[in-house]
Amino acid sequence: MGFFGKLESKSYIIGILKGLTITGTHFVKNLVGLGDRPTIQYPEQRRKYSDKFMGVHVLTKKHDGEIACTACMLCATNCPAECIHIVAAQSPNPKVEKYPAIYEIDLLRCVFCGFCEDACPVDAVRMGRDYEMAELSERNFVVGIEYLKDRPQLQGKNISVFHEPDKIVKRGEKSASAPAGSKFAKAS
Repeated sequence: MGFFGKLESKSYIIGILKGLTITGTHFVKNLVGLGDRPTIQYPEQRRKYSDKFMGVHVLTKKHDGEIACTACMLCATNCPAECIHIVAAQSPNPKVEKYPAIYEIDLLRCVFCGFCEDACPVDAVRMGRDYEMAELSERNFVVGIEYLKDRPQLQGKNISVFHEPDKIVKRGEKSASAPAGSKFAKAS
């Protein structure tokens, strides 16, 4: 081991100088425009996320406009962050036993794991694709039924698949309405 090898093992100065050299090289390349910039111009450009991305929750509705939730409490029980609060009440509809009088999710506590979506037996709660959640107060992050089912970003696309039996894809079948190139598309 030479003089610089011994100096590098005993001092942190050489390591810092190497790191600063790498950082300076990247800085100059990006400043001149030679480097590949990973930065996007956010409001104008939007990042493309995977189809598996889990954003803000969505409460699905039946065709008559009622929410599909039956207040079974499985989503709240399965939530590791304990951020879902449900108060069940007797439904005025004689065909429905109970419904959630209060359904709240604390988005600051939520870890967006999707366990609530997996636990729901009637496809009432889904993980949406919204990721913009800027607010001025913490109180605005505790969202209720109205926000979860009727926010403008949903554009009426939150109809429960559970309540549309013709759209449920059974094991071994292929969906007729699947997009071309999808793994569910019919083979021609």
